[in-house]
Amino acid sequence: MKNTIDALVILGATAGGKTSLAVNAARHFGSEIISADSRQVYRGMDLGTGKDLVEYGEIPYHLIDIAEAGSEYNLFQYQRDCYAVIKAVHQRHRLPLLCGGTGLYLDAVLKGYHLVEVPVNQRLREQVSSWSDEQLRRGLLELKPQQHNRTDLDERERLVRAYEIALGETCAEPVDPFVWQPLVFGLKWPREVLRRRISERLKQRLEQGMITEVENLHAGGVSWKQLEFYGLEYRYIAYYLQGKLRRHDMIQQLANAIGQFAKRQETFFRRMEKHGTRINWLNAQKDPFSQLCRVAEQYRINL
Repeated sequence: MKNTIDALVILGATAGGKTSLAVNAARHFGSEIISADSRQVYRGMDLGTGKDLVEYGEIPYHLIDIAEAGSEYNLFQYQRDCYAVIKAVHQRHRLPLLCGGTGLYLDAVLKGYHLVEVPVNQRLREQVSSWSDEQLRRGLLELKPQQHNRTDLDERERLVRAYEIALGETCAEPVDPFVWQPLVFGLKWPREVLRRRISERLKQRLEQGMITEVENLHAGGVSWKQLEFYGLEYRYIAYYLQGKLRRHDMIQQLANAIGQFAKRQETFFRRMEKHGTRINWLNAQKDPFSQLCRVAEQYRINL
């Protein structure tokens, strides 16, 4: 008897073509797509997050446009919501297909991180406001030596929130038992090809109105500080709109930042493999859909 699977996962670096592959796979296997992207949850953040909703066509999708831009949507909420969607899709006798590049969100779902919901602690934030970044880093690493997300150590806002969460996680309990057998695929590109795709996609999205998108978000009440917190496209375009960068410099620095982000994604995926997640890597330049189907044929779909 063949081994069984009850979900597919498609991961990979930004601009790698994950959505197109996921849509093709969803049509073939009768799947519903579940986004694993930490920014696609926000309404109005479309071009900057690469939602590409037109590609989905008739395919149902989930965990996109579920929160207001400017609000906080965190790892705890994602894990809870994702498990709920997976169960609902199973109940419809369809195959869940997770697709995205946010490694921490994927790992939290695949490994079943033990998480608790930690509210904002204003008193704590006032206490640490005078601390240096280095003091915060030391404090965080004392509480939580194994950091899943390196960005939490590098950016002040994330550092404060990570410290706040680490202090509040002393009563963490396991998530509800959730046993599943996902088949994980990763899209692999040569580094220079991926960089070219990143540059081409950035140019296209700027032409489609990504700067106007950020202007509209700010006009709708999302602060510059919050836009900068969302990173990459939103951060650098916010800098440009505030007059901190010239347009040419903004585009160049943003392209470089996205390239560095892609490297960090790949590093995170390698770390997932080292910690036991089996990723079936697909050559993105040689019909990845056919490669995916050949691997999936070795398993029996369990609905």
